[in-house]
Amino acid sequence: MSQPHRILVTGAAGGFGAPTVARLRAEGAQVVGLDRVAGDGIVECDVTDTASVERAVAEAVRTLGGLDAVVHYAGIGTPNDAGGPLDPDALRVIDTNLLGAWRVTAAALPALLDGGGKGRVVFVSSELAYVTLPFVSAYSVAKRGMAAYADALRVEYGTDLHVTTVYPGYVRTPIHEAGKAVGLALEGQVRAETVDDIVGTVVRALAAARPPRDTAGTLAGQVELWAGRHLPGIVSRGVVRRMRAQAASGHFDPSPLAAGLVRRLTGRSSLTSERSAA
Repeated sequence: MSQPHRILVTGAAGGFGAPTVARLRAEGAQVVGLDRVAGDGIVECDVTDTASVERAVAEAVRTLGGLDAVVHYAGIGTPNDAGGPLDPDALRVIDTNLLGAWRVTAAALPALLDGGGKGRVVFVSSELAYVTLPFVSAYSVAKRGMAAYADALRVEYGTDLHVTTVYPGYVRTPIHEAGKAVGLALEGQVRAETVDDIVGTVVRALAAARPPRDTAGTLAGQVELWAGRHLPGIVSRGVVRRMRAQAASGHFDPSPLAAGLVRRLTGRSSLTSERSAA
């Protein structure tokens, strides 16, 4: 890989970050990671704290001797009710996934612009930015906001930066544990992709002479992304039909968070609600 050589990766210890760091290093890049816990080649950083971000990015830039690219993986996913209070969990999802990427980009931008070439920023969003499913409203808001922020960065800094937004589908990584814990796992509910699909997409975007503006991780993902953007009404109606069938079959019954949705879609109480009432 000829460019870029000096790369900063957020969420570097996570399901996408760790294999990306390993692959980039194997290809000869110098990589420093940011994550909540420091490790080998990883600087401790809380992306929800501006002072922490500024310290960590400055340390990474010093270690690398400059900066050519930033890859944004840092993120969390906690289910929430779109009509419920904006509780701390929902705020944390938005703060981490959207504002965390903004903070890191802002802190890294001077070094990216002074890197000796056209800097690169890769935002790892999600198909859920455009194909919305139930109980992921905070996550979807954050990921669609990330896509909008990437667009703004292109408009204002496109003369000096390549900006790519990647939209993974469902990939089995630890970010889904919070959903499983409350009976709202996405496993088996949406089309799956692999970690290698996304890591490969990110690495290719970093190495491309003309990086893509927006890309999914697979061909099927590209079709879904196009449909979510250009046929939102049709996609939404399909999601609602599937939700109604799942609610009728009892799919959502184990989750207290879904009790209101089950009642609205089917007119009955979920098993969880009935047990609580009893």
